[in-house]
Amino acid sequence: MVRCFLIHTVCPVSALPAGESRLLYSRMFGPDEAVLTDQHRELSPEERRLLRKEKLAVVARQVRSVVSLTREAAGRVPVDAVPGEEALALQEADSGVMRLRAGDPFCEEASAVWLAVHSLAFTLVCEPHENLLLAEGSLRSLSRHCLEHLHLLGQGSEVLLKSSRVDVLLSRLLPHGQLLFLNHRFAQSLEKEVAGYMSK
Repeated sequence: MVRCFLIHTVCPVSALPAGESRLLYSRMFGPDEAVLTDQHRELSPEERRLLRKEKLAVVARQVRSVVSLTREAAGRVPVDAVPGEEALALQEADSGVMRLRAGDPFCEEASAVWLAVHSLAFTLVCEPHENLLLAEGSLRSLSRHCLEHLHLLGQGSEVLLKSSRVDVLLSRLLPHGQLLFLNHRFAQSLEKEVAGYMSK
């Protein structure tokens, strides 16, 4: 099962201190048990929300660090995205998997599958026993739909204003945080359904 899905920055943003990442969208799946320890059970709902937000920000910072190191080691220099070139940008995207140890930031161990497209990263945090190839395929599909239909690479793109559309994509492609094995026919019907909704 997937614990959460994140969209965040991986390149420097002028309003942020060096090394920080701005969390643009997040969605948690399942109960809070993976995030909260016994000492956090008595927190108010607002304090719980802030704790969850901070834990997701820790994941975003860790992914940003790994992406920066990967790009630096490969000698890649970040370039500005060209609107309309989402498919090419996705093909050239950096991707990887990292292990999140128990207690850093979640109570239990987890795996983070990430895909960095120019200045954005898409991250799935999964249970440690999850099929990582299936998670990567789902993440690529989800990222492709976000980039193509929501034009997230364009100037002035506001993910925050498009969160309801991202929610719809997640409900179709990752229902309740479950990774789906898709045969070709079902994948095509799902593609048509998503494209139909996104064109509205």
